[in-house]
Amino acid sequence: MTSATAYSCSVTKQAGRPAAPEDVDVTAHHVKGHNGETVKFKNPHPSASCGDPIGPLTIVPTIMFGQFTGKMVFPSVKNVKIPVVKPSFLASRSTTTSNQNLRATWLGHACYYAEFPSGLRVLFDPVFEDRCAPLQFIGPKRYSPPACTPADLPAVDAVVISHSHYDHLSHTSVMEIARRHPAAHFFVGLGLEKWFRACGIANVTEMDWWEEAELVLTRTTGEDAKGPESIAARISCLPCQHASGRRPLDRDHTLWASWAVASGGKSVYFGGDTGYRAVPEVKDAEGAGEGDDYGPEYEGLPRNPDFARIGATRGPFDLGLLPIGAYKPRWLFSGVHASPRDAVEIFKETRCKRAMAIHWGTWLLTNEDVEEPPRLLREALRTSGIAETGVFDVCAVGESREF
Repeated sequence: MTSATAYSCSVTKQAGRPAAPEDVDVTAHHVKGHNGETVKFKNPHPSASCGDPIGPLTIVPTIMFGQFTGKMVFPSVKNVKIPVVKPSFLASRSTTTSNQNLRATWLGHACYYAEFPSGLRVLFDPVFEDRCAPLQFIGPKRYSPPACTPADLPAVDAVVISHSHYDHLSHTSVMEIARRHPAAHFFVGLGLEKWFRACGIANVTEMDWWEEAELVLTRTTGEDAKGPESIAARISCLPCQHASGRRPLDRDHTLWASWAVASGGKSVYFGGDTGYRAVPEVKDAEGAGEGDDYGPEYEGLPRNPDFARIGATRGPFDLGLLPIGAYKPRWLFSGVHASPRDAVEIFKETRCKRAMAIHWGTWLLTNEDVEEPPRLLREALRTSGIAETGVFDVCAVGESREF
């Protein structure tokens, strides 16, 4: 297998924001301090909240009180078995083979490994640890094992990080990837470069929404005679609706983002972790559970306009990696986590030709049934007149698909 050390990497940020629509205020998500400098970030659209901002100081007490009163019961994962298969990766970067497809492998939660026909290898939101928490003896524990370890990845040229939450950014995983693939370049939102440099990682580029960078790999050795002499890619940092933070007092000090990667005639849109439209508490007819927040009375709720803008300026995409889990209770999490129905709307607006589901099947983060997201995804596709299989799919952890 080709080692990433056979290539040197250069990254050039493009001047301005070439992907930004003309009518967009490209710094509306910046919160300015007294000196005029950006001190933190915010979601700029009404779609992000139905009331008070949701954060750790709100979520944790709300969940604890809900559990104490029995109004917020988390499902059992004892008998849940998310399919896990041993992944296989391409043995070479060769562009002379007949297979010119994009190949993508789900490694659990939001982590995907993408093999572009150009030879580029990209890793999205790698977290291989047992727990997504500051400490490995407390916090959400995996109920489906990781498909592999960083040691099993044949090459990593670029690592794309959506935001700083522990289920998307792991210090241990990042350090192991940097050790095994020292030429790998990390792409992060504004404010996160400092964290990476403190970890001893210098190959990092931080970007704001609507910014773009060109990544060029140049072969430095003859290690892989069939590998291309050079590989080029365009990396786009794009808006989404979420939050950030790794400690109680650093909430929203670094930027969250979705991303697009284009190389060799193929493109991927990575939704990362995002909400779409915040909804109020909606009861079902019996008043015992959550009702349909897409009913007629909720049609007028604000939707995030940036996904349609992304589709218009950067789409269409060959593949979307879109979140479908961690969405209940909806009144608490809808502003920052997409439901399956939200994900289908994002799929349509970003103009993805195909999509694979992420952000489910790994850790118990919220209180929907663990196996509910795929079922609701099929229902949402049917409601939108889209085939239930073959367009926006789920797969086993470790499974690869071609596009």
